[in-house]
Amino acid sequence: MTKATNITWHDSAITKEDRRAQNGHGSVVLWFTGLSGSGKSTIANAVSHELFRQGINEYVLDGDNVRHGLNKDLGFSEADRNENIRRIGEVAKLFVDSGKIVTTAFISPFRSDRETVRALFEEGEFIEVFIDCPLEECERRDPKQLYAKARRGEIKDFTGIDSPYEAPESPEITVRSDHYTVEEAVGQIVAHLREKNIL
Repeated sequence: MTKATNITWHDSAITKEDRRAQNGHGSVVLWFTGLSGSGKSTIANAVSHELFRQGINEYVLDGDNVRHGLNKDLGFSEADRNENIRRIGEVAKLFVDSGKIVTTAFISPFRSDRETVRALFEEGEFIEVFIDCPLEECERRDPKQLYAKARRGEIKDFTGIDSPYEAPESPEITVRSDHYTVEEAVGQIVAHLREKNIL
């Protein structure tokens, strides 16, 4: 594919800071990462609902939803997973620029990909939320029966089975979803946003 060359970045007349001031809160990406079945989407959506209830401008980018549209041309090879995360990082950056708090729920198994996305943002705008849950518990839950299919060889390159998951080394937030309720997890994350003066 030939890359476009005759393009120029246009700065908006309204800045990110202008939008934040009008909204009355900061804008960040809450980057949820963890194994399939760990509770990423459930907790991300619950956080989004609580922020909405508080009058915060927010949006959720969910892994499955994005693959229905923007990333429907991508498979699950390592190269396609890298591109999936790269695109989501760029979209999340636009949301942050628009003054919103965007929550993303993606396995994003490779540490280097998450660090590449982090580098797109200014200091403090990327908050890595590690939904820490043992593989055994994720497999026991298996809400979409994906682990069962992977064990039968019906799904290849499945994270945790025949493709690695590289846990974050120093995430901003770690949630043990096998120890805490969804409500407790939401409270932990919202408290972090308040502590950092984002809310």
